[in-house]
Amino acid sequence: MSAFENKFDISASPKWYHHLFFWIAIIIIFITRATYEDTSHTFKTSFTYVLCHLTPIIPLSYLIAYIIIPKFYQKKKYWLTAILLLFIYYIASALGRIMIVHVGEPIVRIPPYYTESIQEILTDLPKLIFHYFPQIFTISLIFTFIKTFIEYNRVTQKSILLDKEKATAELSLLKAQLNPHFLFNTLNNIYMLSLDNSPKTPESIGKLSEILDHILYKCNRKYVSLSSEISLLENYIALEKLRYDDRLKVNFSKDIGYDIEIAPLILLSLVENAFKHGAGEDSGSPEITIDIVLKDNLFTFNIMNTIATTYESNHKGYLGLTNIRKQLDLIYSNSYNLNIIPQTNTFAVNLQITL
Repeated sequence: MSAFENKFDISASPKWYHHLFFWIAIIIIFITRATYEDTSHTFKTSFTYVLCHLTPIIPLSYLIAYIIIPKFYQKKKYWLTAILLLFIYYIASALGRIMIVHVGEPIVRIPPYYTESIQEILTDLPKLIFHYFPQIFTISLIFTFIKTFIEYNRVTQKSILLDKEKATAELSLLKAQLNPHFLFNTLNNIYMLSLDNSPKTPESIGKLSEILDHILYKCNRKYVSLSSEISLLENYIALEKLRYDDRLKVNFSKDIGYDIEIAPLILLSLVENAFKHGAGEDSGSPEITIDIVLKDNLFTFNIMNTIATTYESNHKGYLGLTNIRKQLDLIYSNSYNLNIIPQTNTFAVNLQITL
């Protein structure tokens, strides 16, 4: 379909029944008005005059709404638009008068009577301008306004839907980047335990099973309960502590008076980042401190991990934090604050979300 055909496709928007309802409403209003202004008019007389009057108005309205406005006015061809509108309104006014005089009156009136010639009608500008032009202009303007409003609403809703689908797709992509990385690390931990025939292997498999259950069946939703996310963190920490034994110290505190819903996996990503770039790169006695507080609709998550090297040489952790920030942007927009606090021997992240 060409661009011109697409602009004149009334089936695209609004729907055909919107058009039918509009013109039926106009006919009813005009018949009621004609009967009220001249009580001698029968329904047949009013109906005939209204149809004759609307015959040029209907195609004129579509011409303006679907061709003149999109093709000229919206392209800022204002002078050409004005000239075309004046010419079209003149033609429509003349056709309306011709239809009433040469079609309508012969149907509803008994001859003999005087009939204006087409030439007289075309040259009688005062009658066309002051009697026919206002009605034609008003109806076409209302039609164009309603059509534009419905089209604008449709485009707006479509834009909102596309933005939502885009955000959902981006969020799914970000989660897909995180989950395989986490699973790889965890499976590698279990593999190392199994090589040593460690009695902790069954326990680690059980913890992994609980983690996978959470990720596969609960994290498909936009939000999950905070209590389930905390359980996920506890399972993950327990799994990692199996790997590091007693040389890793984890301080995990929480002050939560009630349960809320938050975006899934973000807290896990922060914890995973601390283990990977803290304990994973520190052969000494690494330490990780996690503090969760929920008070007055303000959720605060603090995590700090010791590092064996200075911040400048440990900037690799920023990749994971970049993905986390993207997720926060998509879900919480301007309702969150993520602060990264690098120091000589520690690396801390503070996340605050206003609920």
